[in-house]
Amino acid sequence: MGEDIQQESFSRAEEQRFVERLQISLEALRRLLERPQFGAGAPSLGAELELVLVDACGRPLPLNRAVLSETVDPRFTVELDRFNLECNLRPTALRGSPFAALRAELCGALDELERAAAVHQGRIVPIGILPTLEPGDLAPSAMTDSPRYRVLSAALRRLRARPFQFRIDGAEPLELDAEDVTFEGAATSLQVHLRVSPEEFSAAYNAAQLASAPVLAYSANSPIFLGRKLWHETRIALFKQAVDDRTAREQRLRVPARVAFGSRWLSGGALELFREANAHDVLLPVLADQDPIAVLDAGGLPHLSELRLHQGTVWTWNRPVYDPADGGHLRIELRMLPAGPSVGDMLANVAFLLGLTHALIPRVPSYVEKMPFEAAEANFYRAAQHGPQALLWWPAEGAATELERVPAQQLVERLLPLAREGLLSMGVCEADFSPWLEIFGQRWASGRTGARWQLETLDRFEASGLERRAALVALLECYLEQAAAGRPVHTWPT
Repeated sequence: MGEDIQQESFSRAEEQRFVERLQISLEALRRLLERPQFGAGAPSLGAELELVLVDACGRPLPLNRAVLSETVDPRFTVELDRFNLECNLRPTALRGSPFAALRAELCGALDELERAAAVHQGRIVPIGILPTLEPGDLAPSAMTDSPRYRVLSAALRRLRARPFQFRIDGAEPLELDAEDVTFEGAATSLQVHLRVSPEEFSAAYNAAQLASAPVLAYSANSPIFLGRKLWHETRIALFKQAVDDRTAREQRLRVPARVAFGSRWLSGGALELFREANAHDVLLPVLADQDPIAVLDAGGLPHLSELRLHQGTVWTWNRPVYDPADGGHLRIELRMLPAGPSVGDMLANVAFLLGLTHALIPRVPSYVEKMPFEAAEANFYRAAQHGPQALLWWPAEGAATELERVPAQQLVERLLPLAREGLLSMGVCEADFSPWLEIFGQRWASGRTGARWQLETLDRFEASGLERRAALVALLECYLEQAAAGRPVHTWPT
């Protein structure tokens, strides 16, 4: 969905035709979903990892294309800002040993990018937000030279008709305005793709929505932005505000944002989510040659290029994906996890997220009956803001009351055994997932997330007499050293 484009200017007729093609694509998808055996196939796991390039002094290194030219690995591509890169990891079957395959992909990709970056005196950082970023690093000139990003930026600014406003509270609240979308490039994540059948899509999606908050609370890794202590997972607030194309009036009327948790529990399958996405203004009206209805009528499988391109500009935290590959299938893209800190930490996050999501699927009917969607949405943002200290709503088990408010620490303790059951029922070998689920459990027991480690380390450096900028550089050097050693963050010293 993040494919590049070549066209940069569009006529009103092209824009209107694109909108019409979106409606045709929705009808084609509806018919596809009615085909017997469409989307059938073994569940699979894939991932995309976004990374930051830094120089020897820990400052952003805006040389992503130069670094990319040093490798022929097709998994790598540029991202929005010149100091961003992305790894598109090869998918693997979910049964058996998916975490061994994912670990090999992550380690191999990071090693190759480290080698390529070193040619330009650069280093790779897997982290939710780079703590050494300064406002000048996010100026309009930071944007990668790409038609896709230029068109996206121009379209969002035209729709908004005023600067992007950042209002993020926390220990040191941030308020500033920006003229371009380059601030979005400060937020880097690990996006997990889970292939699911059309029949199970609604239940799996709702389960992922339920699981998001407790997973996020103990995965947070971006507490510092532009030198300020903000949310434990500031990336959630930053990304939403960085591409918010709504006018002030639309925000007051609570028109859905382009980056959102959702609006209600899903009942109508994936098609319902694609319809919601189509309500957003078109940003990239690039028309394809294929007529999806004609392809369907001929018994073929349409690419639905316009639908997929538009879907790539609506960033719900759990997002539906249609892919014509492998006979055509659906995926849920789980977008809430930050990059880093270590490979082991990322595998631990994925293990807990996937296991818990699968374990919650049979519980979805009773849980969504007890729990208003607004409570799940509030959970998500509380987890991002407060991390392990968040108080989360959760359906009560066998109690008179339907909901209870539980500290994230207590809730995750209760859910860890469920995640194990979920992974086993998915057919994942216990020896494959146990080390990673154990890391998540040890992180829970210590309370030491990536965000907590960054905040504690910053406090220690400042207490030793370093001013904030120097303390952040020192923090990053410690972070890189520990991550390179492969240690999970709960073992890192401050």
